[in-house]
Amino acid sequence: MTLIRPDIIIPVYKPKEAFRRQLLMLSRQTLLPKRLILINTEESLLSDEMKSFIRELDSDEASGLFGCIELKHIKKSEFDHAATRSYGISLGRSPVFICMTDDAVPCDERLIERLCEGILERKGPKGEPMAMAYARQLPREDCGMAEAYTRGFNYPETPLIKTKADIERLGIKAFFASNVCCAYQRKIFEELGGFIGRAIFNEDMIYAHKALMEGYGISYEAEAKVLHSHDLSAMEQLHRNFDLGMSQSMNKEVFDGIRSEGEGIRLVLSTARYLLSKGKLLSVIRLFWNSGFRYLGYLLGRHYETLPKKAVSWLCSNKTFVKRMYEDRETAGKTKDLSKADEPDDKDKDRGELL
Repeated sequence: MTLIRPDIIIPVYKPKEAFRRQLLMLSRQTLLPKRLILINTEESLLSDEMKSFIRELDSDEASGLFGCIELKHIKKSEFDHAATRSYGISLGRSPVFICMTDDAVPCDERLIERLCEGILERKGPKGEPMAMAYARQLPREDCGMAEAYTRGFNYPETPLIKTKADIERLGIKAFFASNVCCAYQRKIFEELGGFIGRAIFNEDMIYAHKALMEGYGISYEAEAKVLHSHDLSAMEQLHRNFDLGMSQSMNKEVFDGIRSEGEGIRLVLSTARYLLSKGKLLSVIRLFWNSGFRYLGYLLGRHYETLPKKAVSWLCSNKTFVKRMYEDRETAGKTKDLSKADEPDDKDKDRGELL
């Protein structure tokens, strides 16, 4: 089967050295992208050096990215996990597109080829076509032991195809897929209405849920590998998991009835046993400390509607999203009040009938 050159969409924000290595590895792929669409948040935050590097790759005839890079700038107030990606996707035309983050570095030259094989050639047990094919994430060399183990827990060596029939067995893991590096079929994406309009988090899992419920499959491509890991502090874990819990609360039709806590506890206990086997007692203490902050953030996020606005704004990592959310609610409330004011009350109705 002749594979299709995909569009690649990458939101960019204060890119570091990993972004430079990512672009270099993308330029060396066995299957090159048709368009590489970079959506940068705040032009002033993209250094002149990085802009020059991007221009050189795009203008160098020896580069695999020659003539295919499209760089767009948006304001920080416009960034949204779902809407920003949807904007980038709308700029491409290939039947296949790949979403990546700006710190996911391909491990070899066959990443794109393997993802495209997964999205186009895999089928579910009942012939289900794949709506998504996501890559395996490996820890960076400087990654801590606990985070490295977590990557292996969530992204094992064995490939997997998930369909609607697996939801009861896998629970929330059935919807697990990551836009850190994930391929999509454009036709299916458009048929399903794409990503949710706005998302503070989990736009990939929300779409995955919709895809499974509509009879499509999700492929985990273990041989398509990127370097991607984060050693987050306790407070960073709190904010990240607040976003996670808030996202789940805002999308009850997806997450209600499918609890995340059990999978989280299983991960923590498995990681603790691994660290103890390596004699890393202090790492175990740090693991439980950080896990406490993660769980607290998640619980607060799940109940964000009971919290004061200032607390939600502080806990959430995307202040702009929260501000827009409350502004939209206030506008909707005012519109509702005005519509009520325009309607005659019961006494007026009775009076009109009498007249």
